[in-house]
Amino acid sequence: MAEQDVPTTGREWHLAARPQGWPTPDDFALVEAPVRQPEAGEILVRNAFLSVDPYMRGRMNDVKSYIPPFQVGQVMDGGAVGYVVASAAEGFEVGDAVLHGLGWREYATVGAAHAVKVDPELAPLSAYLGVLGMPGLTAYAGLLEVGALKEGDTVFVSGAAGAVGSLVGQIARLKGAKRVIGSAGSAEKVAKLVDEYGFDAAFNYKDGPVRDLLAEAAPDGIDLYFDNVGGDHLEAAIGALGVKGRAVLCGAIAQYNDTEPPAGPRNLALAIGKRLRLEGLLVGDHYGLQPQFVAETAGWLRSGELKGDETVVEGIENAGDAFIGLLRGANTGKMVVKL
Repeated sequence: MAEQDVPTTGREWHLAARPQGWPTPDDFALVEAPVRQPEAGEILVRNAFLSVDPYMRGRMNDVKSYIPPFQVGQVMDGGAVGYVVASAAEGFEVGDAVLHGLGWREYATVGAAHAVKVDPELAPLSAYLGVLGMPGLTAYAGLLEVGALKEGDTVFVSGAAGAVGSLVGQIARLKGAKRVIGSAGSAEKVAKLVDEYGFDAAFNYKDGPVRDLLAEAAPDGIDLYFDNVGGDHLEAAIGALGVKGRAVLCGAIAQYNDTEPPAGPRNLALAIGKRLRLEGLLVGDHYGLQPQFVAETAGWLRSGELKGDETVVEGIENAGDAFIGLLRGANTGKMVVKL
């Protein structure tokens, strides 16, 4: 598409209302909005793929957090990749593929300082939203830097079939973990963890108390827990961790739509005697690892040692449904919306 072919309007998703509990389609609105031509230092991007991620649920609440909330009646944002269709910024040409943070819309006018050129020859464009993007770096930094994975560790990952969890388990295996255990929410996902991602054991958390299922999968306990779920999973992991065990607190998707306070973990006092380290993880603290992460991960992808699966939903009009589906576990690997 040449510069003059850019339409004057494009569709974008607005937050229509703040969800009470689980989001519903009525909480989102697809709106036709003007497409603004880039001014000096800006580029106009035609988005090709949008990212929907669990952290976005927190931004729908009007609470102070590490990232500002979405505003009712305003366009939402999030990761996206696409192609430059007009440029008023040095170093960006029409046709360049870029990663940026103005998703949830067809066209984005982006400050060039907030866009990164990516190579569609190195990996499919959507991979920069998943295995080579924010979820991949989250898994890599969380496991290796925050969790301080050591060779011979027994590692437990919750939400193990999701965008982050599926990579945590595979990277742990590649980096010398003795045993890798995952939990997921369906028999199909559990089979995939073992058969395709190389987990040593996996269980469906709906089959019984997580504490019992974990004890069966890790009879000798665990050294490192990567938490994407919170609640009963975190409680079970605290019970199973050995002395000087570590837990990386990445997410708590089990609680994102709760209207009541979470029930647990009720056994936090065990952290004292076991001298456990429970540390929160925000990917933004670890962007210094980006070059090392991309180089190592791209190598694993090329050799076939690492699989970066995706669940692709077609059409911007289905982005709201894709997000709600993500919260309900409808994805295996990274959930993206193809425009």
